[in-house]
Amino acid sequence: MGFLKNFLKSTWRDGVSPQGTSSFQNVSEEELNAHMGVARYGDFTLTDAVRPAYSLDVVPQNGYRHEWYVDHDSGTRVPVVMASVSRERLFDTFLGLLDPLGEFVDVVLETSHAGTNSGHTDLYREHIDLSVLQSILYDFEDMLLDDGCSGIAVLNPRKPMEVQLDEHKLMFVYGHDNSEYKTALESHGVAANEDLRFITEAEHVHSSSDEFQERFQQLCYHLGIDD
Repeated sequence: MGFLKNFLKSTWRDGVSPQGTSSFQNVSEEELNAHMGVARYGDFTLTDAVRPAYSLDVVPQNGYRHEWYVDHDSGTRVPVVMASVSRERLFDTFLGLLDPLGEFVDVVLETSHAGTNSGHTDLYREHIDLSVLQSILYDFEDMLLDDGCSGIAVLNPRKPMEVQLDEHKLMFVYGHDNSEYKTALESHGVAANEDLRFITEAEHVHSSSDEFQERFQQLCYHLGIDD
């Protein structure tokens, strides 16, 4: 079980139960490999970035729901649309959500490649033409979808609106005027489901590689970001 213990130590970063127990603890390496090899649940296909708990407390599915982001310092409440989209539609849906942001945007790349459990590092690029950004992102689709240590947020501070594709490959839209984004989601076959649970709301594991870390650094270079 040495491999399994190392696997859990290096990848089990969030979704931890209050008791600190894991549904992976008593599974064999063969059972673990079989679980990690399952990417499709019904009509939903996961990327390689993340896998749910062995106990499947949350089964991945398509949909979006409404939440609120609350700033603990100011008490400001911002509406959030959270979405989970199957792999085959995820990248195109994400790019489609960027169009309402406007001609010029800011970009934040998020990385946890350093290997700590304490959070991620944000790297900024201000004022880039949206069409140029989308063209660059097409060249890094594999990394953006399959790297469980990388995320990206695109925002227009003048609106203000923000669209995020996080490490779990969930999408978030922050901002008060989000009607266009809900229309865009539904045009890609993503329906509202206020009872939807996301993979982040239970134990789960992330996956990455040295190759993806190198690809992330290449994306930083193409965007003119010093990582």
